[in-house]
Amino acid sequence: MRDPHIPDHIFYSSGEDAAYARQSPTSTPQTEDPAYRLAFQDTDFLLREDLRPIRFQLELLKPQILLEEANIGSTLVMYGSARIPEPALADAMVEAVEGPQRKIAENLRAKAKYYDEARALARLASRCAPDEDGKRQFVVCSGGGPSIMEAANRGAADEGEESIGLNIVLPHEQAPNEYVTPSLSFQFHYFALRKMHFLIHARAVAVFPGGFGTFDEMFELLCLVQTGKMKPLPIILFGEEFWTRVIDFKALAEEGTISPDDLHIIRFAETGEEAWAMIREFYQEPTGWKNQPNVLAAD
Repeated sequence: MRDPHIPDHIFYSSGEDAAYARQSPTSTPQTEDPAYRLAFQDTDFLLREDLRPIRFQLELLKPQILLEEANIGSTLVMYGSARIPEPALADAMVEAVEGPQRKIAENLRAKAKYYDEARALARLASRCAPDEDGKRQFVVCSGGGPSIMEAANRGAADEGEESIGLNIVLPHEQAPNEYVTPSLSFQFHYFALRKMHFLIHARAVAVFPGGFGTFDEMFELLCLVQTGKMKPLPIILFGEEFWTRVIDFKALAEEGTISPDDLHIIRFAETGEEAWAMIREFYQEPTGWKNQPNVLAAD
């Protein structure tokens, strides 16, 4: 039996040494020079160009450690536009503009229903019970911003459950939406590390109508699954009319630039209930969707 008087550590912790350094009354040319700062407290040093690999590691590690400490086993990732309005605000947005912009506002208003469907899907996922090890499954994860992202976090909040927001530093946007759980609200400098964190824990992905950012995240995910770098998982696109108008998936297969089998990677949904049923079906089938018919692949 271990003697209770034997200490676990004999060196002071980094936090303790940092506190001692801050409290030091000594002020000399040597102690005031930046060279004397503790390296891990020296922001100017950490932001140097040649410290980029260290910053990569920190941005990978911090969210990963905090998510593990939060007992999160898997996530439902929800991508989508930052511009689609909440239905309650859609009419006011249309009335506020004239000329060519009015048609654009009307198009966005027509997609406002997906705010409610994103919120509904998030509510359903947030009801998922923890597994036998206590790990939380299908925890809602969004980009942390407005519109569809807000709807995702809001749906989890409706159920009194936590949700994740992966924000990115941009020149003109964006603050985290108010529904992201504060202790699970992360800010990224590197897009690449943010993308990694979207997918490390992802076990299902819902993609709502969006623009360049949504397309970027979606196509990277499709490529990872297509090439076998990532195991198949449910990838559900909301709004078949939108997606088949802006991307001709079947034409890609007909042109030979993708395989017809690649069309099985995705499914379309219109409602949160429909999408959640697809996710449940995927994990109840031994081969996921691999051997199931796909409307894209049909003649």
